[in-house]
Amino acid sequence: MTDYLLIALALLGVLILGTVGLVAPKLRRRREPPLPTAEVETRAEEDLAGPPVEAAEAESTGILVEPPPAPPVQVPEVPAEVPVEVPEPTAGRLVRLRSRLSRSQSVFGKGLLGLLSRDRLDEETWEEIEDSLITADVGIDSTREIVDRLRERTRVLGTRTVAELRTLLAAELVNALDPELDRALHTAPKDGVPAVLLVVGVNGAGKTTTCGKVARVLVADGRSVILGAADTFRAAAADQLETWAGRVGAETVRGPEGADPASVAFDAVKRGIETGVDTVLVDTAGRLQNKVGLMDELGKVKRVVEKHGPIDETLLILDATTGQNGLEQARVFTEAVDVTGVALTKLDGTAKGGIVISVQRKLGIPVKLVGLGEGKDDLAPFDPAQFVDALLGAEAGSDA
Repeated sequence: MTDYLLIALALLGVLILGTVGLVAPKLRRRREPPLPTAEVETRAEEDLAGPPVEAAEAESTGILVEPPPAPPVQVPEVPAEVPVEVPEPTAGRLVRLRSRLSRSQSVFGKGLLGLLSRDRLDEETWEEIEDSLITADVGIDSTREIVDRLRERTRVLGTRTVAELRTLLAAELVNALDPELDRALHTAPKDGVPAVLLVVGVNGAGKTTTCGKVARVLVADGRSVILGAADTFRAAAADQLETWAGRVGAETVRGPEGADPASVAFDAVKRGIETGVDTVLVDTAGRLQNKVGLMDELGKVKRVVEKHGPIDETLLILDATTGQNGLEQARVFTEAVDVTGVALTKLDGTAKGGIVISVQRKLGIPVKLVGLGEGKDDLAPFDPAQFVDALLGAEAGSDA
């Protein structure tokens, strides 16, 4: 009995072991959840935030989502080159612009010639002639001198026709303008050093614009030019000068806003020597003639520039519409920097042409350039005979 019991237990044990042997391999083949891979630990920090929302949705739905287009590449804009202009020649420019003096013609031409052609030139008529000249900004002393000479010549010659009187008046006005004065701009280099032209003037005279026009005059006459933007108080002044220079292919030397004007002027002349240009044109800040500190600073600019060599030309820009007040401006600037010539602007507006005579007679400074309009080439070399002829109006049969 015992033997049967042992055999039964042995068979039961074999059966249990067989069952376990069959089930165990299946349990080992069951899919286990994936473990984190080494990629999770080593990928870049910016990838840890997970895939973009679009990619996550695509994974979950199985729909392929295209990535957003890359932003366009920003290509820096290259400023368009300013075309280099060729200014018209200055020879004969004053004749071409004579129509701009039409307002002054009404005083000189119609007014004076009308008075002179009266049947009887009595004392009252001569007083009216004097008043007309003074009103035209000729100045009291110059007017008396012109009228005295005119009275004598008309008495001696006995002239009466309009043409004869016009000729006499023209001769006296030209004589008052002193045609023997040197009106040439001294802009030729010497011994390899460029000529230096210093431009000065009061606030509001149109100095920077006129300085740009002077550059065009020099280029039109065959000079190569560098412009020095020594007006460092206004950034706009340097920008404006650079625009004028670019139009004629000239270089501009400038400094930071508020820089020492004398330093910028010095650097401009130095650059002119290095590049071998003919003329260095230095624009200075506008200033009031009664500000001693500013006038002293202008003197400093002159002294510093002269370390390179003497200044060949100091051009004073005067607004013709200021009339006799311009004489005081000219006097103070002359004392500070030895003005050698005047550029008289805005003669085409409300200005009276007689101011040209006043400037020269009072100061002995020749008017070298006149501005007769707002156009870029409306600055003309001054010629006394042509100017007076334009003021008096064309004679019958003459070219306008």
